[in-house]
Amino acid sequence: MANLTIEEIIEATGGELLSDSSVDFSGVSIDSRSISDNEIFFAIRGEKFDGHEFLNNALLQGSGAVVDIRPEKLPEGKAIVCVEDTLKSLQDLAHFIRMRRSIPVIAITGSNGKTTVKEMIHAVLSKRFRTLKNQGNLNNHIGLPLSLMKLEPEDEMIVLEMGMNHSGEIKRLCEIAVPSHGVITNVGTAHIGELGSYKTLRAAKLEILGELGVAVVNTDDDRLMQGIREVSFKGQIITFGIENESHVRASEIRATENGTDFTLELGNAGSIPINLNVHGLFNVYNALAAATVSFSLGVTIDEIKAALDGYSAFPMRFEVIKENGITMINDSYNANPTSMAESIKELVRMGSGTGGRVVAALGDMKELRDFSEEAHREIGRLLSEADVDVFVAVGEMMGLAVEESMKTGMTPEVFSFRDADEAGKEIMNILKQGDTLLIKGSRSMLMEKIIRSIRNVI
Repeated sequence: MANLTIEEIIEATGGELLSDSSVDFSGVSIDSRSISDNEIFFAIRGEKFDGHEFLNNALLQGSGAVVDIRPEKLPEGKAIVCVEDTLKSLQDLAHFIRMRRSIPVIAITGSNGKTTVKEMIHAVLSKRFRTLKNQGNLNNHIGLPLSLMKLEPEDEMIVLEMGMNHSGEIKRLCEIAVPSHGVITNVGTAHIGELGSYKTLRAAKLEILGELGVAVVNTDDDRLMQGIREVSFKGQIITFGIENESHVRASEIRATENGTDFTLELGNAGSIPINLNVHGLFNVYNALAAATVSFSLGVTIDEIKAALDGYSAFPMRFEVIKENGITMINDSYNANPTSMAESIKELVRMGSGTGGRVVAALGDMKELRDFSEEAHREIGRLLSEADVDVFVAVGEMMGLAVEESMKTGMTPEVFSFRDADEAGKEIMNILKQGDTLLIKGSRSMLMEKIIRSIRNVI
């Protein structure tokens, strides 16, 4: 982050200076345990914590703090700024920093693929531009502002993943970051439990359109495209897809041992072969999204190829691991009905014809509420129809998937466990040499424990 003066912090937050200090700040922190000298501490209030309780610890290392409770005793040599709301002030400061720079900001949302698309876009843009991205999944009302704080004078582009659980969240993130370009990967079923309907979910994703100059959208997603047609958007729409007519397309798609090959078609700019080192048709869509927005920003087709050919899987996102005759697909980072179905399809494609069995170790999908029972039963039906040989069900709701799969005459062999720890203890008694194994579930299910159990035994 470029240096910030105390005057700039007050201007951005509308705060009141209680205790003066002449130091400039080179960073922002919300964690008293990791704050560094010359950083300013924001005492954020959360559902289970209050940063004000850690103020004294923060000031031992940091150079100042932004609070919304006036300290009884002001520390010497530290700048203390009092505001009405520390979270809003953090967001306002991030907006202030962003607006000091007139550079493209690319925002990504969607039910699936956000992080992968962000990483791919960053890889492509970095071939030509110095590009800032939010680290990991720091994509919410706290993580995104903290990511923007890291903007340096040399940065030429910003790529930001935007997550949401409720209506209005994407709109607020856009108010902070003011994106110039937006990418909507798809509209699936992630967070439908909180939002209550597909229409509400789609509307929440479309909040990203706002004042965008360019929107990049998946033309093969009928639900998304219907929503696009129903809103009034004044910017430019650029489409990507495989099945339907679009500005950027993938053709000649072929699965390989190491990933997926396809031809990238960029309209008048021509076409070029791409050799992705990641598996799955969904990753072809992710690559198309990255190529589309990057091309619109001036990256050449050759630079796009070089970046996509060099891209490697993000940990726990369809990460293929081969050890001692077992192919493990670690897709344990998260799950919703759409991503679960796509991963099962890719599991079957990868496992068929290998001579081994196709094994799905699936954990509960969370945050579905009223949609949960039917969503899990649908997974059971899919498993029965998709030539899966073994179903390792983890969690209470996956028990419903077991029930549903048993209603058909194509039932896979089933093993049920309470949690990932229990499944991990038995997994090596289930697996055989040559098996292809998918491990997937919601983040709270900690399905990666099964991977650890396998690696400890093998």
